[in-house]
Amino acid sequence: MKKEDFKNYNLGEVSGIYFFLDKKHKTKSLPKRENVLYIGKATNLKDRVKSYFSKDLETGRGVKITSMIENAKDIFYIETNSVLEAIILESKYIKEYQPFFNTKEKDNKSYSYIIFTDEKYPKVLIARGREIEKDNKLKIIKKFGPFISKSELLEVMKFIRKIFPYRDKCKLNEKRGCFNYQIGLCPGVCVGSISEKEYAKNLKNIEKILSGDFQKLLKELEKEMKLLAKEEKFEEASIIRNKINTFQHIRDINFIKNNDLENEEISKLRIESYDISHISGRDRVGVMVVLEDGEFKKSEYKKFKIKEGVNDDLAGLVEILERRFSHKEWKYPDILIIDGGKTHLKYIAKNLENILNKKELGKIKLFSVVKDEKHKVREVLTLRPVDKLKNEYLIIKANEETHRFAISYHKLLRNRIK
Repeated sequence: MKKEDFKNYNLGEVSGIYFFLDKKHKTKSLPKRENVLYIGKATNLKDRVKSYFSKDLETGRGVKITSMIENAKDIFYIETNSVLEAIILESKYIKEYQPFFNTKEKDNKSYSYIIFTDEKYPKVLIARGREIEKDNKLKIIKKFGPFISKSELLEVMKFIRKIFPYRDKCKLNEKRGCFNYQIGLCPGVCVGSISEKEYAKNLKNIEKILSGDFQKLLKELEKEMKLLAKEEKFEEASIIRNKINTFQHIRDINFIKNNDLENEEISKLRIESYDISHISGRDRVGVMVVLEDGEFKKSEYKKFKIKEGVNDDLAGLVEILERRFSHKEWKYPDILIIDGGKTHLKYIAKNLENILNKKELGKIKLFSVVKDEKHKVREVLTLRPVDKLKNEYLIIKANEETHRFAISYHKLLRNRIK
């Protein structure tokens, strides 16, 4: 498809989901599974789909998405009443259609799921596919997903839980209610203030939301409210009315924190960020921080004591990188981040040529983060234009975490020496 083709579509400035197809689709019914290349969601369908036809598509979003657009012949879309519905429907149809460009580089182990545990009062939990697979003790009665963004899913469940409270961590038969019970997010499973039947009803309603049955749920709630009012149970009826009103106003809630496709692409990569910490050259240390699937992997953070007599941050950084890449068993990064300007970047790039072979180095995108006098990020630099990212929020996020970790390790070491 080309930019001029996009003009043939009358997409609204509303939330919804969109399908890129490899064949023309002439009906209003859902497309066939074999014709779906990619499924995405949007807060604004028109702006979102239009962004796929920008001039810097490959530079900003990668070869994968460029290839998808080149193969696309048609666009099918569904408008939704809210972003929440768009997130749920995206998950539903990705699971149903398994589009090639959604699943090509990320298997189900990396996606997030909502699970109901198999017990008297089921817990409602968010888990990665790999976590579910590894935990042999986890017994599941319901599973919903996959969801691409865990951060979006956390926001969705935070909203749902306010309407239909559920159990996640609390134990049964406690003398005192858990913290979530005290703030209205647990229905009192821990202190026995809700029956199994009522709790099951809450879970059934959550299931309807996660399955995309919004209208069905609203009709059932309205019917229940009218019945309670007829029976003059006005307090209970008002509780149901408040739930209905909350649902009818979710159009104004933006669950999609950052709606750029670039974030979906970069979040699949392994990012390693490095920093040095010391006071006037004393107690010099370095650290490595790791992000994968858009999340910090603290189990893979590394601490390095820098050799005495090395009073140069760049030399110290090179020492750390030499030691890091001597571990061939460690997974190599897709993106490597350091502090500093173009001089620092060139120095590290030159030294990496001596540490890694040409093939290994070619697979790594190198970035530096420039700070101002208040240590706030001013810009993100790279030496190769092809490495430039349209959205750099994870690079900045990684750099900030690395700085925090480096200072923390330096203070710990300094206090021990004292």
